Parts: sequence; C-alpha cells; structure tokens
Amino acid sequence: MSKLTFHPQQDNNNRTFAQAMPVAKEEAHVRADFIKKTYLHVALAVLGFLLAEVVFFSIPAITNFALSLTQGYLWLVMLGGFMLVTSFADRWAHKSTNKGQQYAALGLYVIAEAFIFIPLLYIAMGMTNSSEVLAQAGIITLALFTGLTAVVFFTGKDFSFLRTALTVGFFVAIGLIVASILFGFNLGLIFSAAMVVLAGGSILYQTSNVLHHYNSTQHVAAALGLFASLMLLFWYILRIVMSFND
Repeated sequence: MSKLTFHPQQDNNNRTFAQAMPVAKEEAHVRADFIKKTYLHVALAVLGFLLAEVVFFSIPAITNFALSLTQGYLWLVMLGGFMLVTSFADRWAHKSTNKGQQYAALGLYVIAEAFIFIPLLYIAMGMTNSSEVLAQAGIITLALFTGLTAVVFFTGKDFSFLRTALTVGFFVAIGLIVASILFGFNLGLIFSAAMVVLAGGSILYQTSNVLHHYNSTQHVAAALGLFASLMLLFWYILRIVMSFND
C-alpha cells in the first residue's frame, strides 16, 4: 500500500530551497517546462514500477519472500519497513539539492512500491489467470487521476487547505489497518472506497503543489509525491475491482 506524502514546497532548514521562487511566480515558459518535467518523471516512475514487477515476478525467491511476509504479524513488519523506506526516500527527494540523490530517492520509492505490491498483484492475476483485473483497475485509476488533475489545472485552485484533513485521514487509515491485522477483521469494501476518496484528495493536493508551491528545481520531488498518490489510488481501486470479480 502506498503512503501519502505531505511535504511543503521547501525545506526551511535548506536555504537554497527556502530562497527559491515558487514556480507559480516564474515566467510562463519556466512553469510549462517544470510541469512537463514533473509529469514525465511520473510516467517514468510508473514505467519503472512495471519493469520492477516484471523482474520481481521472474525471480521466484523474491516473489515467495514477499508472499511469506503477508502471514500474520509479518505483514506489520513489511508495512513498517515500507513506510520507513518510503519516508526516507521522500525526505531525501524533498530536502536534497543534489540531483543524483533526488533520482536515487525516486528510484528507491519505486522499488519499495513494486515490492509491497507483489502479494496484491499475485492474488489479482490468480483470480482470472490473466491481467484482466489489473487492466480494469489501471484504466479506472488513470481516468480518475486524469480527471482530478484536470480539475486543478482548469480551476487553478490551491488545494493546500486539504493538508490537515489528509494527514489525519492517513493516520486514521494506518490505525485501522494495524488494528485489522492485530485483531483479524476485514476492513471491507467501504474502507477501500474511503481510501479511494483519500487518495483522490491527495492527488488534488499534490497537483496543486505542482502549480503553486514547488520551485522550478523540484520536479523530481513533485513527481514522487504524485506517484505516491497515484499508487495509493491504484491499490484500493484494484482491491475494489477484485471484490467485484471474486
């Protein structure tokens, strides 16, 4: 499961970022170039995710190891490890001024996402012995992501006010997930639907940051935030599609 990222556009402890002008105040060609680079990197992150899954599923030892971590309390270990790695990668991407480190952070995030998705994708493909369920979920995810992105671009609205609600929602969700593992209850379809709403809000928030708050050097960090929200949306849409095909 992907986690949400809520970093502001600048690091107050990093004077290079703090002094940089938000891209919203730059000239039109600078804004256009920043947006193009950001979404190009989102596309590359998705491609990297797909390639990583192909590699992981071609190596039985990796697939079996990931599946073994879904048993009982081991899923908590896997979830905790995922959150630790992605939090580190997210902070690295947002706070580092070194391009190599930013790309390394994005790559690490993509690999972590690909690994935690292994059990869910394994179950999804096993349901129909094909990628049909994945294709359905992928199309729905892409349509929603495109629609939410269009809302921000066409309205120009700043959705940064969603930050507090999204943060609270994320921690509530984590608490429910941990409780479901500890006490053995199923969160069900309603929870997945609520998480789709949360992921949609995160996409609005992250897209708004792209337009209003990041500076022109932070396209990698912006892409990471959008990729994280996109994968969270895909995770829960896939779960919903799977429930209807079960």
